[in-house]
Amino acid sequence: MQNETNRTYRYFDWVMALFVTVLIISNIASSAKIIDWGVSIFGLRLAFDGGTILFPISYIFGDVLTEVYGFRRARRVIWTGFAMLALTAFVLWLVRVMPGEATWQEYAGQQAYEAILGGISSGGIVLASLVAYLAGSFSNSIVLARMKVITRGRFLWMRTIGSTLVGEGVDTLIFIFVATLAGVFPWELFATLTFTNYIFKVGIEAIMTPLTYQIVNALKRAENEDYFDTHTRFTPFAVR
Repeated sequence: MQNETNRTYRYFDWVMALFVTVLIISNIASSAKIIDWGVSIFGLRLAFDGGTILFPISYIFGDVLTEVYGFRRARRVIWTGFAMLALTAFVLWLVRVMPGEATWQEYAGQQAYEAILGGISSGGIVLASLVAYLAGSFSNSIVLARMKVITRGRFLWMRTIGSTLVGEGVDTLIFIFVATLAGVFPWELFATLTFTNYIFKVGIEAIMTPLTYQIVNALKRAENEDYFDTHTRFTPFAVR
């Protein structure tokens, strides 16, 4: 049903908080470690950045937001996540440039900080994350909202997986390309990281489809809302 835009919801703020938390943690993990499963597919090593483990969950929250509350409210959450991720990067950069205490320099040191958090505090992963996040999240939300109208609210699995194929593809390609261009990842790992990240993220979304169904249906009942973007102007550049 369509509702006035100033309507309040019981669980919207919780979903937004979880979305932003997952987004920030996954970006810190991306900077901190590259994981290698020790196996290859089609000659490509299954290695991925640490954030890949958690990041797909943010797309599940994105699906839930758009499916239940509509594109306009999802857009507000996407921009909130963008602002909080930028703030996180700024704080970590500020800490990085401050002088280190003598004892800390001995057991950890500036070099360790640069190695682990340098990406998210010095431009590389920050730029990659922000650009990829906006492009991927909006692609995901717009595709899902349009598919919901076209399918008349049926085939939720088709919308969540279909929007993820597009959104995660845009996000992964931009993120790995910009981060590699900025020197965060070596070019030798470009194909491996792009392929592995994409397959892993889409796979997680597919596996968690039953859980997505449960969350969506529970929220629709609790909020008495099932928004259809039949007259929505799909522009990212608004926060209301």
